[in-house]
Amino acid sequence: MRWLSLIARFFAILVVGLTVLVPFALRRIVKLRAPLAERQELFGAHLARLLERLGATFIKFGQILSTRPDLLSPPVLLALARLQDDVPPASFACVRRVLDEDLGEDWQAAIVELDERPVAAASVAQVHRGVLADGREVAVKVQRPDAPAQIDRDLAILTFWARAVDLIPAVRMLSLPGAVERFGEALRGQLDFRQEAANNRRFAKNFAEVEGVGVPPLVDELCSARVLVMDFIAGVKATEPERVGGDRKKLARVGGETVLRMIFQDGFVHADLHPGNIILTPDDRVVLIDLGMVSEIPQDLLRPWVETFVALAQQDGATAARLFYTYAPSVGSADYASFERDVIENLEGLYGKRLGEVEVSVAVTGMMNVLRRHRVQIDPTFTVVNIALLVAEGLGKQLDPDIDLVPLAQPYLARAMLQAPPGRPPWREVPSAL
Repeated sequence: MRWLSLIARFFAILVVGLTVLVPFALRRIVKLRAPLAERQELFGAHLARLLERLGATFIKFGQILSTRPDLLSPPVLLALARLQDDVPPASFACVRRVLDEDLGEDWQAAIVELDERPVAAASVAQVHRGVLADGREVAVKVQRPDAPAQIDRDLAILTFWARAVDLIPAVRMLSLPGAVERFGEALRGQLDFRQEAANNRRFAKNFAEVEGVGVPPLVDELCSARVLVMDFIAGVKATEPERVGGDRKKLARVGGETVLRMIFQDGFVHADLHPGNIILTPDDRVVLIDLGMVSEIPQDLLRPWVETFVALAQQDGATAARLFYTYAPSVGSADYASFERDVIENLEGLYGKRLGEVEVSVAVTGMMNVLRRHRVQIDPTFTVVNIALLVAEGLGKQLDPDIDLVPLAQPYLARAMLQAPPGRPPWREVPSAL
């Protein structure tokens, strides 16, 4: 039966792919002489439409691809970033069955109220509001019963297509088979909620002494491999910063320092950090939710990463180019001199500005464009760091237009430089002819 399901799904994907890609190919032919940005926008729109029609697993893959500015152009990233992991919820009967199987049939003695309509529904799980016997309002996250089978089936098909597309020289730089493999590991990791609970506890410990930052406290006795029960956090999601009241300047600063601490002090980063996973509370707290995907920064890469950020902040293009090139997992460009010139030119636009006037988003986005153009890859964990910084700055600017993330980063960078281990040797050296 599994193979029949896999074959049926394969041909369904093939049909959907043809209905989207054939019109794209025809429009692409018509627009052969159009500007590059217009052609990239067309590709991004059709790719996003294809992933949406293929379903939840593919939508999640597109969302992760949208965090790789070193591989994809800005128009494509923008189209993929709009993908929403919003799927029809499983029936309440399925939810009750999972609760019965994981918590025992007497769970209703602990959770005395449970809304049948979920407050959120995604590919792996859905969340219902509940109330405990002691009156504590909670969020009950329950895994969808069909999630493991659906993920295994779709990943098998996704792996097949990634390997097929990887045979095309023009797209080999995307390293799609490796990206799908890492995506599969991350997605399967999300199926064991005990890992998310462990992430929650680690974040709680990391921020225990930091005022204004936190994660939802867990109800440990009601957590299992497929169920998480935690405090229901009242507040405004960062997707709607215009609705935030209270001390907006404080929230902007706390949000920025939260991300900087994750990256440069703890080395443990929320790997799905988008505005929908940040709640801003009426009492001026920043609360991180949906902690199933995390990225731990390798200790032997911490020093070269910090040195790279310092080089970017100091507008030292030659050092930044050397660090990106020598620590890249793979390099497609043999012309290092041209790569270095482009890095220096990209940073020249920042020259003459005070440190506090340098926008992280401008520096990082420009740098990613140069890396993509010269096919210089970076470690995937580095992109998680970049996205976290961009989210922090973007949200901070909406809450407080005067916030400067770079000066906030200086103490964290200085401490990291002092505390980081020596680091591993680079993958390659800069060509000696230079």
